[in-house]
Amino acid sequence: MKIGYARVSTADQNLDLQQDALKQAGCEKIFVDQITGSVAKRRGLDKVKELLREGDTLVVWRLDRLGRSLRDLIDWVQYLETQGVSLHSLHEMIDTQTPTGKLKRRGVSGVRQAICHW
Repeated sequence: MKIGYARVSTADQNLDLQQDALKQAGCEKIFVDQITGSVAKRRGLDKVKELLREGDTLVVWRLDRLGRSLRDLIDWVQYLETQGVSLHSLHEMIDTQTPTGKLKRRGVSGVRQAICHW
């Protein structure tokens, strides 16, 4: 199943562009948050995490909608990988189901290891 996640930082911002793109990407369910990315607790993202199952794909408009920081994004990529869940970022054109996407995911894992050793 393709599950979409969209986030805007303030109530003034509009989720329509992200939600439309996620629908066009074939997402069966879309969860949203209207909260700054610096807040650790995001209800929509928590629901996504509860729903994801092995073989699913998490689709985001941009990677910065998912991770609050580079470390947080790397942790998410690693979590998804351990759960057997693919990640598809529409803006960056990353899809971890493809050979190129798998290579990018390995690069992210290498960055994570380097950060952990600092």
